[in-house]
Amino acid sequence: MDSEASCFRILMFPWLAHGHIFPYLELARRILKKKNFHIYLCSTAVNFNSINSFIEKNSLQNSIETVEIHLHSDLPPHYHTTKNLPTNLNFTLIKAFQTTKSSFSDIVNTLKPDLVIYDIFQPWAAGIPAVHFAALGAAKMMFFHRQATGCSDCDHFPFPAIYIRPHEKKRMDGVFDFMRTHVFDDDGDVFFVNYKLSSEVVLLKTGRALEGKYIDYVSTACGRKLLPVGPLVTDVCENAEESNSDVMKWLSKKENHSTVYISFGSECFLSEEEINEIAKGLELCDERVNFVWVVRFPVEDKTITIEEALPLGFLDRVKDRGIVVSGWAPQANILAHPSTGAFVCHCGWSSLAMFVDTRMLEEAGACVEVSREGDEVFKGEDIANAIRKVIVEESIGEGLRLRARELGEKMRIEEEQLIDDVAEHLRQLCLRNKGNV
Repeated sequence: MDSEASCFRILMFPWLAHGHIFPYLELARRILKKKNFHIYLCSTAVNFNSINSFIEKNSLQNSIETVEIHLHSDLPPHYHTTKNLPTNLNFTLIKAFQTTKSSFSDIVNTLKPDLVIYDIFQPWAAGIPAVHFAALGAAKMMFFHRQATGCSDCDHFPFPAIYIRPHEKKRMDGVFDFMRTHVFDDDGDVFFVNYKLSSEVVLLKTGRALEGKYIDYVSTACGRKLLPVGPLVTDVCENAEESNSDVMKWLSKKENHSTVYISFGSECFLSEEEINEIAKGLELCDERVNFVWVVRFPVEDKTITIEEALPLGFLDRVKDRGIVVSGWAPQANILAHPSTGAFVCHCGWSSLAMFVDTRMLEEAGACVEVSREGDEVFKGEDIANAIRKVIVEESIGEGLRLRARELGEKMRIEEEQLIDDVAEHLRQLCLRNKGNV
């Protein structure tokens, strides 16, 4: 951190999803190492336990404070977050989130921050000098721009790898119609209203090593300078409890690159049909394929056991080569383990339009997309085929892992400079705002 006497106050206001809150916290942690900031993190009370756990774990109690925002909604308080929120209530929560405008205005008037950093669903948060931070990648923002401007089928689009299938377009048209009506006051620019409101720059959760050409495209198309902040990936935990967990002990007995890790994030709950198809796919895999599968259930389904959720006899049939975990698993440690050779996930830089991230990573040579027909559930045979390509077919799997390591290393090398640039730009914005008061 620099030795400047002046401490600037930044109010961070992420969307109520852990896939947004934690990138904001990770960004806060990193810029606090560079400049003299004090961070206020604004969220609903139901998210405070996990936020405070992050703050305490990183010894940031003197640098980050939580500030409660209040929703005026019929949703019970435990649904004032996307964690454990039933899928059918996602749009309801987004609409309810718009009622926090007056609460947020009171917070700004009380704290008088030097800068606000705000997320995707609250363009009204950009009252004082504010910077928009979208916890999304540039390819996804490029796709959103095409969708917002009606150019999703344009022949002159320069990146054919980021294509869209008819069922995907239909689904995204519905999302955009909802956002246009309930969040962006019928502004045709939809998500890019935030770009117009953001002070000088927009922050994106990505890096030039992976998405340089997409960053440039979005910047030119929107007339805003984009500052990538890096992937903000959580570091591998050296905590003895995590390192010596049953999962890690089991993984250490497996051959290098023989295990596939399957997880769809803390806020994605699989249907019975989806669970059955994944189980079928794992059983169809070669005996050389081991797996760690994380399955999560909504709060209202906590009485369901793993045995009840999985096909009858599945655990017995795969007991020598797989384990199924309910709830939490040390993901960063599992992915860094030499026995892990593949990761099955929804590829979501926060799951909206996840197919864009999948195709961007496939174009980069670090991903295989599981094929499917239209909008149907992924089939076990197709899941098994994709896993075999990465784990069993060495020429394909080794190439993917090598490319993933290369990209990861390039992003690690550039990340420190990206954070330096972001921290200095935020400091300059705070300085100018303070000088104008």
